[in-house]
Amino acid sequence: MDYEYIEPAFRTLVLGNASVETLYTGTRWGEGPVWFGDSGCLLWSDIPNNRMLRWIEGAGVSVFRQPSNNSNGNTRDIEGRLVTCEHLLRRVTRTEHDGAITVIVDSYKGKRLNSPNDVVVKSDGTIWFTDPPYGILSDYEGGRAESELPGCYVFRFDPASGALSVAADDFVKPNGLAFSPDESVLYVSDTGLSHDPHGPHHIRKFSVKDGNRLSDGGIFAEVSPGLADGFRLDERGNLWTSAGDGVQCFTREGRLIGKVKIPEVVSNVAFGGPKKNRLFITGESSLYAVYLACRGNKVR
Repeated sequence: MDYEYIEPAFRTLVLGNASVETLYTGTRWGEGPVWFGDSGCLLWSDIPNNRMLRWIEGAGVSVFRQPSNNSNGNTRDIEGRLVTCEHLLRRVTRTEHDGAITVIVDSYKGKRLNSPNDVVVKSDGTIWFTDPPYGILSDYEGGRAESELPGCYVFRFDPASGALSVAADDFVKPNGLAFSPDESVLYVSDTGLSHDPHGPHHIRKFSVKDGNRLSDGGIFAEVSPGLADGFRLDERGNLWTSAGDGVQCFTREGRLIGKVKIPEVVSNVAFGGPKKNRLFITGESSLYAVYLACRGNKVR
């Protein structure tokens, strides 16, 4: 069975006759899926293999970019351009419509970033990203190096002013992040458990004040088994997150109501498809997809 029903509400979000499909196998650690509706394709990262892949319905998978500087998280900005976190060069970049790559940010107060991990763009154009050290801990997903920053932060970049600011500084390893449909809440995970058996494995919930300041930041949900490496919200405000046993679905109140079962550790998810009702799921070695009875939030 592809689904685990914990609360009846989960049955209204999934389709009992829609099975999980395996679209591709061959990554070492797939991550950062992002849907491009105008070209009908999904892009995602294969971090250790230093490449980005592209899937198109009916055409299969091809290499989009190699080398990719060990790219991780990806999203689109308000102009539809690809925004990417690069582990190896410790930066966030933008791919222009003509294919040129622009460096958005690679340092904070004169010090190199750790290794930008995941990224989202708010409707005002600001770019929010997490900066844990995963890309500098070894040479497997980046380049081994010492951190130049005193901590691991959630950053906010304002393209209008060029200012980079710390939005939150009390994380062990900030990782996935996503806004609520009305952008009044920012969810950010802490995956400190990855290198500390007593570390955090939860998602926190921040109130967004005046469009740019975060407050509160209490624990929204604990994720187990595994980690909330990456997640997205549907149009109703439910949160779909990666976990060790597949994809877990939480209500906006933080209740776990069901799971999409996947036969390997899941790293991230993205909504897409022509009707925005297909959930693409990146696992360690494979790309999966399943049709749902709900649509993704603000899918471009």
